[in-house]
Amino acid sequence: MPKDSRGVTELAVSIGQFSSAGAKPLNQDFHGAMVPTGAELRLKGIALAVADGISTSAVSGEAAETAVKSLLTDYYATPDSWSVRSAASRVIAATNAWLHGQNTSVGDINAGRVTTLAALILKGREAHVFNVGDSRVTRLVGTALEPLTQDHRVTLSATESYLGRALGAAPDLEIDCRRVPLAQGDVFLLTTDGIHEHVDGRDVARALAEADLDSAARSLAETALARGSGDNLTVQILRVDGLPESMEFVPDLAERPAPSLPGAGDRLDGFRIIRQVHASARSHVFLAEAPDGARVAIKIPGSDILGDPAARRRFAMEEWVARRAASPHLLSAADAPADRTSFYAVSAWIDGVSLRQWMTDHPRPTLDQVRDIVSQTAAGLRALHRREMIHQDLRPENILIDRDGTLRIVDLGSVRVAGVEEAAPGLLGEMPGTFQYTAPEYLSGDIVSWRSDQYALGVIAYEMLTGRLPYGAEVARIQSRADQRRLRYRSARDDTSGVPDWIDTALRRAVHPDPLRRYDALSELTADLARPGAGYRAARHVPLAERNPERFWQTVSAILAVICFVVLSRTGG
Repeated sequence: MPKDSRGVTELAVSIGQFSSAGAKPLNQDFHGAMVPTGAELRLKGIALAVADGISTSAVSGEAAETAVKSLLTDYYATPDSWSVRSAASRVIAATNAWLHGQNTSVGDINAGRVTTLAALILKGREAHVFNVGDSRVTRLVGTALEPLTQDHRVTLSATESYLGRALGAAPDLEIDCRRVPLAQGDVFLLTTDGIHEHVDGRDVARALAEADLDSAARSLAETALARGSGDNLTVQILRVDGLPESMEFVPDLAERPAPSLPGAGDRLDGFRIIRQVHASARSHVFLAEAPDGARVAIKIPGSDILGDPAARRRFAMEEWVARRAASPHLLSAADAPADRTSFYAVSAWIDGVSLRQWMTDHPRPTLDQVRDIVSQTAAGLRALHRREMIHQDLRPENILIDRDGTLRIVDLGSVRVAGVEEAAPGLLGEMPGTFQYTAPEYLSGDIVSWRSDQYALGVIAYEMLTGRLPYGAEVARIQSRADQRRLRYRSARDDTSGVPDWIDTALRRAVHPDPLRRYDALSELTADLARPGAGYRAARHVPLAERNPERFWQTVSAILAVICFVVLSRTGG
């Protein structure tokens, strides 16, 4: 089995393929496979696809070719951070839109560029199956074929049917997607209907026992033709020969040795160190000058990180993420030499203060200041979310504000990347983040999503306006969904904050314990902080128990004390 540079067994497969016109004069099927190497193999996987153009159209073969080639090229051009499902679905949907656009000038869609598509993408230790139409993906189990797709065909009678779904047939497309675990020795088949309507699992098992995969694919086509198949014949056979023994994803940077801590005036790979600006057991940060004269930040891991493989990966991921999610409101990676000699990260230099320091300097910010900070932070988060990334550790300490008032989210080492998580589940180890800003779902075991970042942003906004947290220390005590449901929001409207009722309504929704009851988009939150939202109702009286629980119980205790004194006085008299 092939091994990567760390001796970890890589995903390995064998593939056999065959396609012919069969009994027809023209082959309108198309098929293809892509087997990359290195990081692309780990982050994108191995892809196979077959397509079958409809028989009523003279140009449907072009559609089949377009569908397969687009998937096998454009899928690998999608961001590494995207999940397989997101990347492949977007590529297939884009291909459908293009094909449908070509068909708008065709009077009869049955004469247009219309095709089925079945695809199989193997990544890590899982297979991802996609299907539109009646081409199939199956898995051989003994002498039976386990269906992994469902035919999208509408049957009118024993002799009459039509495709219920196909690429190019309609502007919108529903794509079937499925994930299945892989085992070494698994055998998958991708077939068009000219094959699978005439062969079964016993035929496949017999063909595999007698020949190599290419010959077995040809044998199945010949069997289908001999049994009366009147259609084109296309079959792909994939056998899983090896699976990754380790699910680790380690950016190349993390494998390099740590440099000695430099002093002012020293040089590191062409960077001139100006001064040290931060030092701890986790990292050392230096202001440096790049070869082109630009100021950059050099971050060198500390002893706590160097001795922890998971921490090394997180440290390396910070620059990896910064190079893939661009925004004026995110920490940006600076140019670094390709032959970097040691383990350090390079980022743009931000001359400013943390939001925590800003909050200390501005204990009573105006609503406009809070709105500006929330809006800029939301813009940075959206740049991550568009790449299927979740920050997971958003807090005032991880937000910097420069001298021009521009805000940037930093500390990207805790970012959860959907595409990487598929390749290396549990990459980040224990849950990152700080309890004060950690969404309840992290602790209750509920599903984590971009809405978890929204929660943290809502807590920050709440804290800027009130100087406290919406649930106090209660979130840290959550151990189950029942605990999550028992959380009680403490209104931002009290006797000192001056927070308008409609702002409180927006904050209440942004930090709701149930993720599904938060906003459906960060833009909705920023809009509702600028003016009363569509669902806002006229101000209601907020009871003292909700506005200020401490004062409420102090008042109740005082009243009870007076009552007890009166009762005792009367009893004594």
